[in-house]
Amino acid sequence: MNTSSSVSGPKRINVMLVDDSAIIRGAIARILKEDPVIHIIDSVSNGQLGVDAAKKHQPHVVILDVEMPIMDGITALPKILEVSPQSKVIMFSTLTEKGAAISIKALSLGAVECMPKPSSTQVEGGTANFQDRILNLVKSLVPESKRVATGTAAGAPAPSPAPKAPASFSLRKDPMAYTGKPALVAIGSSTGGPQALFNVLKHFSGFDVPIILTQHMPATFTKILAEHIHQQTGLTSTEGGEGMRLEKGKVHVAPGGYHMLLKRDGVDTVITLNDGPAENFCKPAVDPMFRSAIDIYGKRVLGLILTGMGHDGLGGGKALVEASGRLIAQDEKTSVVWGMPGAVAMAGICSEVLPLDDIGPWVRKAVLG
Repeated sequence: MNTSSSVSGPKRINVMLVDDSAIIRGAIARILKEDPVIHIIDSVSNGQLGVDAAKKHQPHVVILDVEMPIMDGITALPKILEVSPQSKVIMFSTLTEKGAAISIKALSLGAVECMPKPSSTQVEGGTANFQDRILNLVKSLVPESKRVATGTAAGAPAPSPAPKAPASFSLRKDPMAYTGKPALVAIGSSTGGPQALFNVLKHFSGFDVPIILTQHMPATFTKILAEHIHQQTGLTSTEGGEGMRLEKGKVHVAPGGYHMLLKRDGVDTVITLNDGPAENFCKPAVDPMFRSAIDIYGKRVLGLILTGMGHDGLGGGKALVEASGRLIAQDEKTSVVWGMPGAVAMAGICSEVLPLDDIGPWVRKAVLG
């Protein structure tokens, strides 16, 4: 009897750790190996070794520290992506302003996410929030079709996956949907968001409507993100503050740790910060921003949902559609994680689901004609 066709185990995700602390590497490895899908393919102590190992193993995911001897993480990052272009790089950094600036630079260089570097106490102590986040992030970055069959040798190419059926979703065809000039552009994004934002926002020069933005990031990081948006796109960009008036053509970024809402103040629309509970496990979250924008602008809100984990933006997107507004989502192929945009696309509430490069020009035409 032929037994060569026996059922194999689940496809695996190959992860490489690059950190000068053997304690941190060991602790992260123990967390990740709790999931049988995740395989630690190598663990090295500096950026140069990381580049060499990435070239050899072609890992799905690289977890990369910033500060290391011989070669630091920022220097190593583009080199790793050069020798292993398909790798998704997660950066560890501090929550200081310096760490935030380095993190945003890493995201602009191709990292897909930055996480606060845990202390050895946090990882050894089994902080549930950290464990859940890193496990969910690693798994969300590598869909089933891109994983490696169990038993595939390290460094060997994965077998070609079966052709993937296209995502089944329908575009919104509502004769009541507003198709005139929007009065506000509202954007939600998460994992992979900064690079996508730079791409989209570079098309917004000369806009005569305000732009509001919620990117899932901690405090300090959002201020640096606003600065980088200005540097990358030339747009005036600022972290939102209590009582700040919305200005046409300006990007207003939700501050980490608060939901950014809008309210009327006479003839002006101003920002108010809400310190209430997280929504969709996020703070800031996209849904409350959308809801408050709809309360003021109604159908004249144009909503964008870009790459990100989870489904934040789905509830607010449904509310926008119920108000006859329009919602645009990034497509699966160009998203780092098709969680947030996938949720609204699959719900059938999007006017368009577009590749990243097409979103900015589409919005520009909608705003400026």
